[in-house]
Amino acid sequence: MLEVPPSVEAERVITAVLADLRSGGHRGVVVDSPPGAGKSTLVVRAAVELAAAGEPLIIVAQTNEQVDDLIDRLARKAPELRIGRLSATDYRPTDRVTGHAGVRVAAKVTDLGGPAVIIGTAAKWATVTDGSWPWAIVDEAYQMRSDALLRVAARFERALFVGDPGQLDPFSTVETARWTGLTWDPMQSAVATLLRHNPDLPVHRLPVSWRLPASAAPVVAAAFYPFTGFRAGTGPADRALTLTEPGPGDPLDRTVEVAARTGWGLHELPARHTLRTDGEAAAACAELALRVLRRGAVAVSEQTPGGAPVTADRIAVGAAHRDQAAAIRARLGATGAGITVDTANRLQGREYDVTIVLHPLSGRRDATAFHLESGRLCVLASRHRHACLVVARAGIPELLDAHPSTERVHLDVPVKFPDGWEAHQTMLAHLGAAR
Repeated sequence: MLEVPPSVEAERVITAVLADLRSGGHRGVVVDSPPGAGKSTLVVRAAVELAAAGEPLIIVAQTNEQVDDLIDRLARKAPELRIGRLSATDYRPTDRVTGHAGVRVAAKVTDLGGPAVIIGTAAKWATVTDGSWPWAIVDEAYQMRSDALLRVAARFERALFVGDPGQLDPFSTVETARWTGLTWDPMQSAVATLLRHNPDLPVHRLPVSWRLPASAAPVVAAAFYPFTGFRAGTGPADRALTLTEPGPGDPLDRTVEVAARTGWGLHELPARHTLRTDGEAAAACAELALRVLRRGAVAVSEQTPGGAPVTADRIAVGAAHRDQAAAIRARLGATGAGITVDTANRLQGREYDVTIVLHPLSGRRDATAFHLESGRLCVLASRHRHACLVVARAGIPELLDAHPSTERVHLDVPVKFPDGWEAHQTMLAHLGAAR
């Protein structure tokens, strides 16, 4: 039996999503997406189709970065479309917004001139008290808190919810235990609450990741999407990472070579309990990123069959905490000025050729819920198109065995999958072969 090509499989799902939208038979349609499956492409395509049918709509994103990115994509796809950028009064339009003549920016809906599509953050839409639209598209809906959805729900009649269920959950800086177990718990994602109260809504799942290579899709799917899964859009022979310059042959160099050959590299430091800002681990992350540059890495893919150099802007270093990111950034110096260094929360939704990850449990004495959260590791391990290099101190599997989950069990709280403990073990087992 012949396997269906990934493009055909993905198009079938997208066609089914758009058919549900056109039918108007449901007040909401949910689309689950693995990393790099084309969430933004689907949002843009759905927006263009709805607007072309004369259906004014709004798009609700979670950050200003996402809003500007969607505006740029939408304006390129349909230059004739009139787009409104709903923003705060102190917002300064980026080049992605000002570069399109059909985009108008304003702090009030009435000042946008009645465009076909209005895009803004959930926080900004929560301040709009007048007006309603036939359609809304909620982007990154799994990162939207349910109370944020409640504040904007009166603005639309039907909605398309698109998001990645495997990545970081909504978070809060205040204690939220008083609402745990309630059906209106604000810390549930917008999609979780929506489906809990409307279990008959159609749910579609995008089946292909166009970002992750064939070396990464199976392990990321097994660790973070155990019940739905997905496949890579490319085969093992479609992408390659070659090193054009010689190296010193030290352990860092060997980690880079293993990652270039297999797609994964584990640079393991000696077991030790450290401060959260581990200087040795931070230095290793920075040196690995610089080593990729010095070795003249060239990425061959379906987008660049002739190969393209992996420049600093195509490399990212991810960590769990801001102080760790700051330590890594300081060690990169002027040579690594163009390399992105940030936390998982801020790297979410972004894409690079090569990523370096400081493992959240490296050097720790305990395994807290924050560091065990599967979504954090999922984000860090799924940003790359070619290779991911992980820096970690030895002893993490033993740490996990010594610290089984001790979180309180609450009644009426849906069980979250995948379990963070199991997801970490699955990733570590795979990385063991790339040590």
